[in-house]
Amino acid sequence: MTEAVPSWTDERVELLRRLWDDGLSASQIALQIGGVSRNAVIGKVHRLGLAGRVKPIGPAAAQGRRKDDLPAEVEVETLVVEEPTLPEPPAIVAHRPAPNFPLRPSPAPEPVALAVSERVTIMDLRDSMCRWPMGDPTSPEFRFCGARSITGLPYCTQHAQVAYQPAAERKRDRRVAGFR
Repeated sequence: MTEAVPSWTDERVELLRRLWDDGLSASQIALQIGGVSRNAVIGKVHRLGLAGRVKPIGPAAAQGRRKDDLPAEVEVETLVVEEPTLPEPPAIVAHRPAPNFPLRPSPAPEPVALAVSERVTIMDLRDSMCRWPMGDPTSPEFRFCGARSITGLPYCTQHAQVAYQPAAERKRDRRVAGFR
């Protein structure tokens, strides 16, 4: 057998309005009205368009009193929150270790120009080709390197040396650039 669920009569709605205005919580109102859940009270409050309330913070909230009920001589403390200092961002770590390339001499040699025939469009690019972009991507002359890539890497030997630097060299480059 199912019990009859009490409906929202005019008297129950008026009681809900009064209790809501008195500052009672939805759970407390549900207990006083009886036969309705907290969620039913919240739903009815929304449908009636009753003003929302902000939960009071501090000792008044713990004792169940509203701020208006506090004696005039009670001072309200304000909490000063300092801006948190952000930690230094971690160094960028590659997803896979850099290949073991011989270290370059101090003055880096000029990159070797690739033959025009090795430069390929995205339509001609294959899995075994270097994916190093060359030129302005918005121009019709934009191409990819297209040389034979290192197995397991997207770049040829020349471009992998540029893309993957040993960790010690990366740290040294950051210090030179003014980062710590």
